[in-house]
Order: sequence, then C-alpha cells, then structure tokens
Amino acid sequence: MARTARGLSVLETAKALLSKVTTANELRICQAVIYPIEYGMSTEQTASCIGRSAGWTTKNRNAFIKAGGFVKKERPGGRKRANMSIEEEKAFLEPFLEQARVGGILVVGNIHKALEEHLGRKIALASAYNLLHRHNWRKLAPNKRHVDTDVEAQNEQ
Repeated sequence: MARTARGLSVLETAKALLSKVTTANELRICQAVIYPIEYGMSTEQTASCIGRSAGWTTKNRNAFIKAGGFVKKERPGGRKRANMSIEEEKAFLEPFLEQARVGGILVVGNIHKALEEHLGRKIALASAYNLLHRHNWRKLAPNKRHVDTDVEAQNEQ
C-alpha cells in the first residue's frame, strides 16, 4: 500500500491560493499539493492530470510544502562584480561633481586615474564612463559653431 500523502498542513493554503494564481505553473503547483491529499492520487496519477513529469510534480510539491506557499525566486542580475557599492560611488564622485557644479569641467581622465588609485589596480577607461553613466552624467561637448551663425555674412567681411 502506498504512503499517505504529506502536506496536510498546507492543504488549506494551497486551496486558498488556487483561486488567486496568476500563472499556469502556480496552478499546477497547487494541484500537485491538493490532488494527492484530497483525491488519494499517486505521484504518477497527479503528474498525468496536471501534464507534468513525476519528478517535476514531486520537486515543486515538496518545495511548496517546505515553504508553506509558493517559493519566491530571486531574479538573476545585480551588481555581483561591482567595484564599489552605489553609496561608495556617490561618495567617490562627490568632489568631482562639486567641482563641476561651480563651473569646472568634468575630465574623465582625472576621474579614471583617481578611480585606479582608489581601487589600487588598473581598470578600463570604460569603467569610469560607466560609473558616470550610472550617476546620470553624460558627455557634453560644445557645438563647433553657433546655431544662429550666418556664414555668408562672415565671408563678406
């Protein structure tokens, strides 16, 4: 005789979430918890009903039971290889940005050298540009000539 299905403690949670699911995957996970307890189905029968493999059904059912609900997965990404945190970057850039606010020019080469000294190793120039980009600074260059310049009037003189 087969074992009695475990998960009785989360059965009510699974039933409550059944009406609030937003994806088909969440629906199948709730069904994987409910069917063996309510209807006495085996893992293979449950898997066949929900259209998944027995391994998937068992894995997700056990994860639901262990977590007491849906398992929240962290999205990939982030700053895993960051040189400094955002707060450290702001503190590092503050003297340069203050100089730019009072009319100075922001020179990326100087920031790059200071960044290398701060980190104690060589880094690519693009890292300095990326640092500025993360803090909403962009490269501004003056136009070669004024937009209202009259070239013909200048040539007449």
